[in-house]
Amino acid sequence: MTANAVSVAVVGCGRIAGHHCQSIAAVPGVTLAAVCDLVGEKSTLYGTEFGVPAYTDYRRMLAEHPQISVVAVITPSGMHHEHALEMLTRWKKHVVVEKPTFMKPSQLTDAYQKAEALGLTIFPVFQNRHNKAVVRVRQALESGELGDIRIVAVRTRWCRPQRYYDLAPWRGTFAQDGGALTNQGIHHVDLLRHLGGPVERVNASMRTLGAQIEVEDSVVATFTYPSGAIGNLEVTTAARPDDFEASLSIVGSKGLAQLGGIAVNELQIFTPDPAACAAHSEDFSGSVYGNGHQQIYRDIAAHFHEGRRYPVDRNDALATIRLLNAFYRSDEAGGWVAVEDMVESTRLGRADQALADLYRTPGA
Repeated sequence: MTANAVSVAVVGCGRIAGHHCQSIAAVPGVTLAAVCDLVGEKSTLYGTEFGVPAYTDYRRMLAEHPQISVVAVITPSGMHHEHALEMLTRWKKHVVVEKPTFMKPSQLTDAYQKAEALGLTIFPVFQNRHNKAVVRVRQALESGELGDIRIVAVRTRWCRPQRYYDLAPWRGTFAQDGGALTNQGIHHVDLLRHLGGPVERVNASMRTLGAQIEVEDSVVATFTYPSGAIGNLEVTTAARPDDFEASLSIVGSKGLAQLGGIAVNELQIFTPDPAACAAHSEDFSGSVYGNGHQQIYRDIAAHFHEGRRYPVDRNDALATIRLLNAFYRSDEAGGWVAVEDMVESTRLGRADQALADLYRTPGA
């Protein structure tokens, strides 16, 4: 452990929490202090693996470990706002928030306003931005190596059968999960902006084709950029029998870049420099989450120890959540919508107190 390391606690011990714990353990300047989950078996599993105390009540955890300065909120998506607000306002902790950060733009704005008033920081998680292939293509776009963007295309074909959605009550609900676009496709929604710049308008059609759930498991959309560039998006969890691809391609005036693999981890085509493909591809066969979480915690360590700005700021995160909501609004409206309209989806993140109660820690 590095001297004066930033003390981090993890709240919510689902599958991705283990990746956070591993990343924290691997990064100098941060240290894992404790883990918590309402289900004791889950927190005990990670607590034992990483040699830290395990809790079922995060309030007790924070009271017993005042040195904790950052809490990673890895609870169901619909609980991110409520849990982050309590960490910020009651416990005065900085927060790491897993994708999709928050379900609604208004929730994000509210959380950031409260954090800024308290001098605290929110660290959104968009780990695919750190993939070698993504970094190389962004450099090519910024330098003009690919020229002007003409077409952007996204294709995510993953498999989430009924048994996946049956694992927990929050899965497959608009209140707590969102559909294929919010849960699995959010990284591509973010990359549409991160690589292509602001999206102007979207036209989306959503369907539920492969499971008995209330949210979409398939979406096809077209979209436009202010420059006149156009794009298309296909995201589904109804592919069978396995995950097949998560790809993104950019047709530029000077060349083509295609990122593929299981999670945009391979630079498959790069016409300005074909030799760059091998050097900027990674093997994600061990984990679809890739290696980006370690860079996120390196950025968090640099924020505290070196005063560096965390790469994803309020406006950046807000723009991604606005774009996410725009796809749902378009499906709800049955046509084109402007991303910058100050309107939110009527479905995504809608209130369901009975469901939320299942993920609230009892007591005041």
